[in-house]
Amino acid sequence: TIDHMLRATWQAVAKSYNEQAAKHDSTMAMAMALLYIDSKQGTPSTALGPSMGMEATSLSRTLNSLEERGLIYREKNPEDGRSVLVKLTDQGLEKRDISKASVFEFNQAVRDNISKEKIDHFFEVTELINELINQRTIFKD
Repeated sequence: TIDHMLRATWQAVAKSYNEQAAKHDSTMAMAMALLYIDSKQGTPSTALGPSMGMEATSLSRTLNSLEERGLIYREKNPEDGRSVLVKLTDQGLEKRDISKASVFEFNQAVRDNISKEKIDHFFEVTELINELINQRTIFKD
C-alpha cells in the first residue's frame, strides 16, 4: 500500500541517518535539531518542535542531550522575555556542518541514481498526499 511504502522508506532513511550520526556519537534527532537552529541568531525553542515535526517531550530530551554535550546553550530572548533562544556553541557549529554534509551526501546519492523526472514526480506526489491530508479529504466522517 502507499502508506506502507512511505513508512518503510522513511524507516530506512532514518536508520541510515542514525547509523551515520552514530559515527559521530550522535543521533538523527540531534543532528536534525542542529540543522534547524539558526546558526547566527539562534532559534526560539517553541519554533523548533513544529518545524521539525517533533513532539515537545522528544524535543526537550533532544535539546537536553545537546546541551549536556556542549553543542547548544539557551538564553532569554531579548525581544520576548517569555521565550528562550537556543543557540549553537562552536562545537555545535562543527557538528552542524557534519550533519549538513551528510544530508547533502544523501541527497546527492539519490539524485545520482534517480532521474530528475522521477524525483520531480516524487515531490509532486508527496505534496499532493500532504494536501489531501491537510484538507481532511481522505477519511470521511
